[in-house]
Amino acid sequence: ETVPSYVDKVLFVMAPGLAIAPALLMFAVIPVGPTITLFGREIPLVVADVNIGLLWVLAIAGVGTYGVILGGWASNNKYSLLGALRTSAQMLSYELPMGILLVAILLTTALGTADGTGTLSLVQIVNMELPWYIRLWVLLAFPLYFITMLAETSRKPFDFPETENELVAGFQTEYGSIKFALFYMTEYLHILGASGVAVSVFFGGWRGPFVEQVPILGLFYFAAKVIAMVFLFIWVSASVPRPRYDQLLRFCWTFLFPVSLVYLAITAVLVVLL
Repeated sequence: ETVPSYVDKVLFVMAPGLAIAPALLMFAVIPVGPTITLFGREIPLVVADVNIGLLWVLAIAGVGTYGVILGGWASNNKYSLLGALRTSAQMLSYELPMGILLVAILLTTALGTADGTGTLSLVQIVNMELPWYIRLWVLLAFPLYFITMLAETSRKPFDFPETENELVAGFQTEYGSIKFALFYMTEYLHILGASGVAVSVFFGGWRGPFVEQVPILGLFYFAAKVIAMVFLFIWVSASVPRPRYDQLLRFCWTFLFPVSLVYLAITAVLVVLL
């Protein structure tokens, strides 16, 4: 492992850890299965069932940007710095429509709770019984949400922070050995985490046929849905060409952001009327 002499060594070493820690922490609130009984004890298949689950996901997704930005800054390399700046602009832009879409979906949870206040807990969202037409309306937001997922995880066609033909490898140009591996692990952990959240919010999480009779089946249903989501990531990466960077930001601010606001407004009206 080599560390260039001209880098900020403290930040250079810290950056991969600051990137991978939020990617791991995101899994804390994602339920991977129902509560199972093992040796006479009930074991919930979620690390923390907290009532701020979705808020935790959004907060952790924002913190994860710091590792990439510090990695590009500490490298003292123009290509790395450009990649870090692209990361900050891209993630800050697309977190806005992602948050608005999630807020719209949270409004629909008011129809599934007894007191009508809704919930932020992913466990309760998965367990919630909603009318079929509300489920269908929520699914209409998935294509828009999936676009924001691609941008947040920096996957093609939104892999501008590490564009090989422009920035060599972007923010990770000067990294090697385990530090380089940690950055790549972070990317794929973000894909799995984002897929787990999407499956829990849009596709019922671990729910499926015969889970009530055989609870352990929920774990396999959840894994199958996440794998299908990862396949969708790979499919899009192999099928869609990379746009220009200005087109990426223009698409967010002139199309995705207004559409998400309209979706939020219509959802609010539907919840009030129903």
